[in-house]
Amino acid sequence: MEAWGPPRRRTIAAVADLAAKLEEIIETVESARAMPLSSSCVVNRTELLDALAELRELLPQEIRDARQLIGEREDVLAGGRLEAERILADARAERGRLVSADSVAMEAQAQAATLVADAHRTAADLRREADDYVDGKLATFEIVLHKTLGSVERGRDKLRGRSDLDDLAGPEPDVVTRATSARAEHEPPADAP
Repeated sequence: MEAWGPPRRRTIAAVADLAAKLEEIIETVESARAMPLSSSCVVNRTELLDALAELRELLPQEIRDARQLIGEREDVLAGGRLEAERILADARAERGRLVSADSVAMEAQAQAATLVADAHRTAADLRREADDYVDGKLATFEIVLHKTLGSVERGRDKLRGRSDLDDLAGPEPDVVTRATSARAEHEPPADAP
């Protein structure tokens, strides 16, 4: 900060000084005595030169201040542009991230749905294959059981058929002899006390 205060206040004051000095010079020229029959006038050369010198002294400082203000304005605008571009870039990146995250989530959900559908299909296939396998084993077991049951029935029929023949023919002589011998071995003799 210089003696006149901040640049903006100093500029306003300097502009006012410049305007006042210009008004003073214009007034000097306007109030000068006119030359007869011409548009020329008589002006005090020393006063006008002093006023112009003061104006020259004020002008370079004001031009420097104006240039500084313009530079500051350009810096502020450039900073604002950079900040705006940074904000836009951040917003675009965030939008891309959100869109990407959303698309990743949607893709993950689609893949999950596909995996679940595949798992259901695989489970149904395995269940069907297991049912077919068990059904095949049960069918084989049923065939074996039918054969076994047929054999058992035939065996029982044979036994019944032989038993019916035995009843008709009477006891076999060899069987009667063996039965009598076995009884005799176990019974005590009739003459024993």
